[in-house]
Amino acid sequence: MARVFRGMAPEQLWQAINPWRFFENASFTGISVNLGQSGNPQAEEAILDEVGSYGRQLGRMGDALEVIMKHMDKSDLSEKERDALAALRLQLKAIRKVKKRNGS
Repeated sequence: MARVFRGMAPEQLWQAINPWRFFENASFTGISVNLGQSGNPQAEEAILDEVGSYGRQLGRMGDALEVIMKHMDKSDLSEKERDALAALRLQLKAIRKVKKRNGS
């Protein structure tokens, strides 16, 4: 009869593998994403590390533009300019929906 060595192995010899969660809470320190040429890559990396991601920076700009659009005089705008503002408003609204859906 085979001897059982229970002290040598864990109780469960299985592991749940979910490839959709491989990068959850992962840290990619030291990895640089190059999205094009930069005039000053060191400054750009420092801004991303110390100030915020591109998405966060764009989000702040979008928030500020919404305030400006709310208070600006639109009476002298052309139809094309009004359409551009309307498109931006719709995009910012869609971003808010996605952020809300994802708990941000």
